Amino acid sequence: MNLLFVRILFIIGSIFIGFFTLEPMGKGILGVFIGALAGLLVIGLETMMRRVSVRGLSSSVFGLILGLIIAKLVTDAVSLLRISADTLNLIRVSSILIFCYLGMVLALRGKDEFNIIIPYIRLKRQAQSEEVIILDTSVIIDGRIVDICKTRFIEGKIVIPKFVLRELQQIADSTDPIKRQRGRRGLDILHIIQKEIGQGITLHEEDFPELPDVDTKLVKLAKLLDARILTVDFNLNRVASLQEVRVLNINELANALKPVVFPGEEMEIKLIKEGKEYNQAVGYLDDGTMVVVEEARRYIGQEVKVVVTSVLQTQAGRMIFTRLVK
Repeated sequence: MNLLFVRILFIIGSIFIGFFTLEPMGKGILGVFIGALAGLLVIGLETMMRRVSVRGLSSSVFGLILGLIIAKLVTDAVSLLRISADTLNLIRVSSILIFCYLGMVLALRGKDEFNIIIPYIRLKRQAQSEEVIILDTSVIIDGRIVDICKTRFIEGKIVIPKFVLRELQQIADSTDPIKRQRGRRGLDILHIIQKEIGQGITLHEEDFPELPDVDTKLVKLAKLLDARILTVDFNLNRVASLQEVRVLNINELANALKPVVFPGEEMEIKLIKEGKEYNQAVGYLDDGTMVVVEEARRYIGQEVKVVVTSVLQTQAGRMIFTRLVK
């Protein structure tokens, strides 16, 4: 049902209530205007509350109920004393006001810790093994997630936050042709995962409007859902690890799967271009690993046999240093 249709029905209902309330006093027309005005005011209030999350509202209600319970206990204890009825009523009203305020404030400050609050009730069994994996924008655009899903290497529930999808749509609508192409590729990747591979994707509505950037929101949501973040973003990986959020980095997986080579091992490599140092040549293995060959500049464009002298592992990847086999 459309939201606009619901609002129209609400205004019509308000008009009928206003009319039938004042019609016995001969002021039915006035009741129509009052009902319509009241309905519009309520809809305006609802529009202003659009940024209020269900999680924050449920936390406030929880704090309000807690405050009422504490105020009731305090008032019952004070009523045992010999005080006048007027003083007791004043204490009762003051207690309700103070403890309800404190309860709501404390609940809002610690709303992420209330796992029993709707809609974050967790009633899963201890034996349940399904994990939640959150995709960030970089891993969607990267595209290798498709091949990983095809192998069924990832098990669990794939979640895409609303703010990640919004960022992807903004990139797809960019005036920069390169960014626009990357954004549309990301949307195509999601379609392939959901339709062709059959991997279920869940869109999470929580937006965290109080947080400044997408990475911070991802870490917050992962902590809230006890989920892992799938990414290729090195900075997000570091930030999430510092906050004890589990991260699956596809680049780290790719580096771990590269074949291991040792000094003294021989291989054949086709030289593609010059190296940075004098008389060096560079080639690449099938997995993209850079191979630097000393004293081989004159062999660029040819396939040569080399022997490994050392292996350097960096954050950007692995480099293999070799020399020509004489």
